[in-house]
Amino acid sequence: MKDVYIRDAAQHENKPIVSSFLVTSKQVKSKKSGEPYLDLMLADRTGQISAKMWDNIGDIEESFGQDSVIKVKGVINKYNQRWQLTIHKLRKMEEAEVDFSDFLPKTEKDVEVLWATVGEFVASIQDHDLRALLKAFMADPKIATAYKCAPAAKTLHHAFIGGLLDHVVSLFHSCDLILRNYPFVNRDLVLTGVFLHDIGKIHELNYARSFGYTTDGQLRGHMIIELEMLHEKIREVPGFPDQLKSLVEHLIISHHGHYEFGSPKLPMFPEALLLHYMDDLDSKLESMRANFDKEAESDSPWTSYNPSLGRPLLNTQKFLKKLHGETAVAAAAGKSESEL
Repeated sequence: MKDVYIRDAAQHENKPIVSSFLVTSKQVKSKKSGEPYLDLMLADRTGQISAKMWDNIGDIEESFGQDSVIKVKGVINKYNQRWQLTIHKLRKMEEAEVDFSDFLPKTEKDVEVLWATVGEFVASIQDHDLRALLKAFMADPKIATAYKCAPAAKTLHHAFIGGLLDHVVSLFHSCDLILRNYPFVNRDLVLTGVFLHDIGKIHELNYARSFGYTTDGQLRGHMIIELEMLHEKIREVPGFPDQLKSLVEHLIISHHGHYEFGSPKLPMFPEALLLHYMDDLDSKLESMRANFDKEAESDSPWTSYNPSLGRPLLNTQKFLKKLHGETAVAAAAGKSESEL
């Protein structure tokens, strides 16, 4: 168990700490004097923190790299309204010392409850072929175990253990609601697309000690992997119609919605279009939520630049809280003046 987590930085401000962190990025930079220093981004399951080691990096710089777990002694303080760790000493930890569950972010929701929710939506599908197909996926123990653990992305959205499952359940709920407004859209097809659209990420992403891509994921991507998984499971459903197979394949290969975002095809029927936009909405809102959470300690309602969305973000809760606070102060001042 770690001694200090990043989410508890405020409790340790300007105090010496000793704790362990995962190195997510590492750069050697030069001070104005020309001497080298270490510029690191460190992480644990609660967040990330910028870290600097200014002096005596010597042989230490070569002793660890990105994805290493290091034990550090240093001080946490604020710089430009954000937490920063100044490192005085560090060492690379051995594998036997490390519990990687301390360093990988994880959904706060109960994955078994989420998985049961998936089962309920699958059971609600009326088409017996589509229902049988998804049940074949759920009955595969290797797929089920990985589906519960995998992140939905490396960094862009739901980038945490259980993120794929969290994302899919969110989409099930959202699509179920919006489908009530579009009765001409086939609910069974949409729900099938929700379940399958990112399932290849259980093989595309590596999430044993940090989030990255497997070799297969780098070379082929999750859509190609999904098509192979789909074809394998279709063979377990006797008489699965070719027409349904083509529709499900299109749901998978068009869900990114744009050629420049990696879609081999654009959505060409209502269910595919709805899946794309709901998937895009859920991923973008989660990216915003995560950004707000990451910069919760900042006094500004504006976040730093969000690279996945291409803009800084306004945290409306902070913005309106500040507005209401200013209004209350003005009202109190006005009341005081009226009493004179």
